[in-house]
Amino acid sequence: MLSYDSSVPVPGQQAPKADIVTNGMGSQVSASPVSNFNSAMSSSTPPGKYNHHHIWLVTGPAGCGKTSVAEHLAGVLSMPYIEGDSFHTAANVEKMRNGTPLTDADRWDWLTALREESMHRIHGGSDGVVLTCSALKRKYRDVIRVAAYYDPHLLIHFIYLDATEETLLQRVAARKGHYMGANMVHSQFADLERPMDDEKDVIKVDVGQPLDGVKTEAANKVLDLMNRDVKPE
Repeated sequence: MLSYDSSVPVPGQQAPKADIVTNGMGSQVSASPVSNFNSAMSSSTPPGKYNHHHIWLVTGPAGCGKTSVAEHLAGVLSMPYIEGDSFHTAANVEKMRNGTPLTDADRWDWLTALREESMHRIHGGSDGVVLTCSALKRKYRDVIRVAAYYDPHLLIHFIYLDATEETLLQRVAARKGHYMGANMVHSQFADLERPMDDEKDVIKVDVGQPLDGVKTEAANKVLDLMNRDVKPE
């Protein structure tokens, strides 16, 4: 079930009302927060070798290894890679550089930009995309999920890289020249809503193991799902 806050609508869209639609899996969702979403989503290019297009989001707090895992998956799947951090506004980057946590309002434009860029790549002919996005809260994940409600050919997956705050503090402190400092890790954990059991589109990977193990585990789980979606010859 989509979990938008009624007090913080997605930019450019109507505030939520009581309209209800079904998401195809028996759950009901509010239709109003996405009523102005790009109508082109309903007519995307049919997939190639697969039954569906796929958006793979590698998620988790700063320092969990999103970029490394996403780049590895993009190579394994031969899909475009989208670096989520590069879509933050200059104002967002400046806030994070100064150690100021982003608010929900700061993140809406970023999340919708990632969603639209993903669909742009798919409409351009790709079977799917791999992107990095912290997606700390359920409602942030829901912003991306919106795309699949308008496209029967699209499946969205989240690869949640799970780690302790202590582990990520150590990793981020060792970074050189990145705007996301160690002081931001705590604020991200304060916002973090780990995926719930009813979020069936989430794959969890424990990043307490060495990075090569994380990449291998993530790739194996992704390939298992992709192989099930290959069209019969």
